[in-house]
Amino acid sequence: MHTLLAANLDCLQQGVELLQALPESDFAEPCADVFGSSIGGHLRHNLDHYAAFTAGLTAGAIDYDARERDPAIERDPAAATALMRRLIGKLEALADADLERPLRIRVDNGGDSSWSASSLRRELQFLLSHTIHHHALIVSIATRSGFNGFPRSFGIAPSTLNHQRAGQSA
Repeated sequence: MHTLLAANLDCLQQGVELLQALPESDFAEPCADVFGSSIGGHLRHNLDHYAAFTAGLTAGAIDYDARERDPAIERDPAAATALMRRLIGKLEALADADLERPLRIRVDNGGDSSWSASSLRRELQFLLSHTIHHHALIVSIATRSGFNGFPRSFGIAPSTLNHQRAGQSA
């Protein structure tokens, strides 16, 4: 399996592991210090992007603006976990040869919501970066309530981990 696919799968699996360790009462609790957002809200946001990605693969057109934004996913850890597991299954079905498949994507950039050319590889790169960014915000929220039981490398970019392994400071 290509490392890009593996890294995305790892991020989703880290979400599952986080929810196994996180007190349920912390999941939907808004954090005033982090834009009033919640752990569940950040996970739901990430999962919406993965769901839009997988939904658009058959047609070759991914519309990130047509996300479902299901409030149950950000309130119910079991619903979030179930969705993560479904998305993991869909990503596991991708083959390395699929990475160069051309795609069209749409994202509202503040007024222009036109379609752009992309590839499956590029969208997996986007999803990985986007997810790690939101995982870092989740760390910020969770540590404020005293939780520190994160999966290994949760919220840390692969490039940072590689830099740290090389014996340099991040």
